[in-house]
Amino acid sequence: MAYNEALANRIRDQLADIPNIVEKEMMGGLTFMVNDKMCIGIIKDDMMCRIAPEMQDTVIEKTGCRIMDFTGRPMKGYVMVDDSIMKTKKKFDYWINLSLEFNSKAKSSKKKKK
Repeated sequence: MAYNEALANRIRDQLADIPNIVEKEMMGGLTFMVNDKMCIGIIKDDMMCRIAPEMQDTVIEKTGCRIMDFTGRPMKGYVMVDDSIMKTKKKFDYWINLSLEFNSKAKSSKKKKK
């Protein structure tokens, strides 16, 4: 898997006191599931944040933030944040908290029947 292990440890530390966290390797990186819902991820050196879709147009204006777009189709409510803007705790906390705030409102994905 190609993801920044130092960033993964930083996220783990930030989420340490939150119950029901599961880490899954997916999308070529690492994803942190909170209450069975995708919340935060890492792909290479960037952090993926699942945010309220209605906030996307506002946060995308921030330096280092872009829409998540793997297959040429932008994913509403998912943004990528590059590591250059997460150097301060204040900025790192902003993105983590934004993701956690939306997690309580987010719907979990439907589980596939086996």
